[in-house]
Amino acid sequence: MSRVLVFLFLGFSCFELAAQSRPNIILFLVDDLGWMDTSVPFGDSSGLRFSTPNLQRLAQTGTRFRQAYATPVCTPTRISLMTGMNAAQHGTTNWTSPQRDTPSDAPDNQFAPANWRYNGLSPLPGVPASVYATPLPQLLLDAGYYTIHVGKAHWGPMGTPGASPYNLGFMVNISGHSAGHPQSFLGMENFGNLPGKATAQAVPDLEEYYGTDIFLTEAHTLEALKALQTPIARRQPFFLHLSHYAVHVPFDADSRFVQKFLDAGMDPAEARYAALIEGMDKSLGDLMDFLTEKGIADETIILFLSDNGGLSLSPPRKAPAYSHNLPLRAGKGSLYEGGIRIPMVVRWPGVTRPGTSSDYCLIAEDFFPTLLEMARLRKVQTVQTVTGISFVPALKNPQLLNPERVLLWHYPNKWINTDGPAINYHSALRRGDWKLIRNLRNGQNMLYNLRQDPGEQAECAARFPEITRELANLLDSKLASWKAPMPVPK
Repeated sequence: MSRVLVFLFLGFSCFELAAQSRPNIILFLVDDLGWMDTSVPFGDSSGLRFSTPNLQRLAQTGTRFRQAYATPVCTPTRISLMTGMNAAQHGTTNWTSPQRDTPSDAPDNQFAPANWRYNGLSPLPGVPASVYATPLPQLLLDAGYYTIHVGKAHWGPMGTPGASPYNLGFMVNISGHSAGHPQSFLGMENFGNLPGKATAQAVPDLEEYYGTDIFLTEAHTLEALKALQTPIARRQPFFLHLSHYAVHVPFDADSRFVQKFLDAGMDPAEARYAALIEGMDKSLGDLMDFLTEKGIADETIILFLSDNGGLSLSPPRKAPAYSHNLPLRAGKGSLYEGGIRIPMVVRWPGVTRPGTSSDYCLIAEDFFPTLLEMARLRKVQTVQTVTGISFVPALKNPQLLNPERVLLWHYPNKWINTDGPAINYHSALRRGDWKLIRNLRNGQNMLYNLRQDPGEQAECAARFPEITRELANLLDSKLASWKAPMPVPK
């Protein structure tokens, strides 16, 4: 009997020791932040319009990735991050409605909604129209991490398991629910929780800030720092998923920053947008300062990214539409580069080289195996087939390239009522410098060379028929192997 007790005690002690040796991990996720919306030069620095000094500070101590990708809208990216699956594979190809069993597709004359998984991510089997998968936070929790979610979740509708971060392996949840944007960023408006006016987008869990002049980004930052006190006191490794609603609409004015942009003559809508970016950047700076103050900055990995390309519709952005991510073409919702290429910076103390940049190609599902490798979890069991590839080698060697990597996007849905540039019913595939975009309405394949034409202005399918045919066949093969949802002709 005593030997059994000793074995159990030693086993538990070894588990504690293993957990303590793992790094802290912070996934700092921003909503709708464009590739050109920071003062970190991911592309041509001459076009930078916004100031993000704290992101610059992060980049100076880590690696910026210039060829990082997400999906064209939010929920597919978020589920790919949690599952390691491509959106065409997990089948939640569009943003999920707060209402269960309700496709969010806009009405269309040609197509009925595709048979996509509009009930989002589920950690349990048997939920209709959902993807059953083992979530990343659950694996980290099982390995001894203290798991915290703060901000936007948007993994599934109300009444489904994926609506609550607690069901996905988070020990702490602040404000994560089924909605994809806040009803209000303003504490004076109770973040939307006003009597008789609250909708599904009203932000929960922040009652102590009601009626105060505080912005939602700041409130979530303060709550994240409070939540971190527990694992720090326990000397327990933590995973913080700090997922800001900024810089998504509504473009409420952050009173801390907006006036200086108005005084500089900026368009009012763009001034509010700039203030959202500045508040997000302040949050990152406050978080980094906190880690330094607590003496754990060198034990903590920070991964900064956006969930899709920057919004470029007018309104709410200043006209002309589809110009806000230049030199990249189009914006959120599009399979042109402006809708899917994202700003991304990683700081891994002792691994990333300060001030480096990388042209390694990666996509949202790659974060799942990367974070597991960072946490030293090399053998885990998942119910899903993980297709993401760890980019840890690129963190260790920023000069590493992967020209044969195939990246795929699939959007068999209707996001907005008007078709824009590669918006609504498109698929795309990139291999090396070549990128194919397919219009699912008419089957047309368009080809671009991203090295020579990063703005995707010179369509060249007719000039390179063999490359077009090869990439088109590869796209067809991938979609078929994953049984990807497709538009349904009426």
